Amino acid sequence: MYNLKQSYSVKLILWLFVCVLVSTQTTNAQVVMGTPNLGFTQACASASFNSYNTTFVFSGNLEASNQFSIEMSDAEGSFDDSTIIFTSNPGEFTTSPATINFSLPEITSGENYRIRVKSNAPQASSAPSASFAAYYKIQDEPFTINNLVSTGAFCSGGSYVLAIDNPGVGNNNSPLLYPSLSFNWYKETGPTTSVFVSEGNTLTVTEEGTYFVETNYGTCTSNSFSNRVTISEATTGEANVTIASSLGNPYCPAQGFTTLSSIGGLSYTWYKDNIEIEGATQQMYQTDQSGIFTVQVDLGECVAVGIIDLVSEMFESEINVSETNTLEEGETLDIFITSTANSPEYDWYLNDILISNAEGDFFEASEYGDYKVIITETNGCEASKTYEFNIEEAYDPFPDVEQIPNMISPNSDGINDTWMLPIQYVTGSNTEVIIMSNSGKIVHQTTNYENNWPMNNLNPIAINQIFYYIITTTEGKTKKGTITVVK
Repeated sequence: MYNLKQSYSVKLILWLFVCVLVSTQTTNAQVVMGTPNLGFTQACASASFNSYNTTFVFSGNLEASNQFSIEMSDAEGSFDDSTIIFTSNPGEFTTSPATINFSLPEITSGENYRIRVKSNAPQASSAPSASFAAYYKIQDEPFTINNLVSTGAFCSGGSYVLAIDNPGVGNNNSPLLYPSLSFNWYKETGPTTSVFVSEGNTLTVTEEGTYFVETNYGTCTSNSFSNRVTISEATTGEANVTIASSLGNPYCPAQGFTTLSSIGGLSYTWYKDNIEIEGATQQMYQTDQSGIFTVQVDLGECVAVGIIDLVSEMFESEINVSETNTLEEGETLDIFITSTANSPEYDWYLNDILISNAEGDFFEASEYGDYKVIITETNGCEASKTYEFNIEEAYDPFPDVEQIPNMISPNSDGINDTWMLPIQYVTGSNTEVIIMSNSGKIVHQTTNYENNWPMNNLNPIAINQIFYYIITTTEGKTKKGTITVVK
């Protein structure tokens, strides 16, 4: 009897020990977490900001290797296809409450996301958080539709298709480059009000009005919206439409050609200053000129007409010298430039070498040669204009010649081309000058000699020709001799 009682007592003690041990292990393995408290009401992330936090409480014993993770639901709040958006380092969080910072994936887009916190050592999960709107604004800047043309037209009973440009004109950051995005189209109902009309990349318009499209970022504010386009219905066979200039109007020709764009149609005919432009039959036309440009767009049942008075921002300027200028020895030439350029710079060159001390709109030239000045507008259009001119030594028809020459070479090289007499025999002295051929025929006779013989080409039969001259002054003094004309 004693042995039986002793055996029973031993078993009871063993059983109580096992129960305590199991109870202790179970208690050590349990972790309880509270519902995550969001540090925000909506999450509107972008490349410049994508940082959010949540705070939660927990109790129980965590293993040293434990990691907390944040699990995000789909846009409808379901965790069936959830995403882990954060995982802590092992043992990083050991005290309660804990605050975790996380970022949104770039594909985030919806109004009813939720998150929950999970641990892995031991495994446990919190209840889901409250629902919140979350979007990652991967494209958050204005974009263009309709090639930035602000008008369009359709014939009665027809339609007009508006589309997001991809990529469009200029530096348009088209949202079509991001496949995860969706779009909402609106029609204006007032200066600051509009109504939703459709979703998608394009919109088929059958009613007159002004339309635009926004990237769908839900309740998050965004700069991802398009230009406005006003659509009209052509009921009288003709409709007025706008022509858009890719570089604006006025435009800067230094940036290259500007592209003129019209509405979409079946065919196009472009005019400049009421003259048809040969070969200009596309929706767009490139030009670097100013003028009144017109386009006729065939819409099928009617014709739309657009017009633009295109103005270049090229500055105006003038220079006070001609392309060819002369200077006598010791003289200077003052050169002035007037310009409407903004903050202009002036670079002066002589024979293609930069003149280091010439920088303003005035230069005093004293040397012969080829000159060039480049005017550069440094603020605004940043265009440039070049003037080229030369300065030559002035021709003196009455140089101070000491002796009467007996030979000339009229070959138009500027050297010894005419018979140059000393100044006491030329115009104003009333000296008679007679020149005769070797046969005695008078070929030139004057009392007002201007150092210009021979005025015409001489008979080229002989290689060298001999002429005779007689010079008689008013005092009756006479000089005679020969002139050899060398060809």
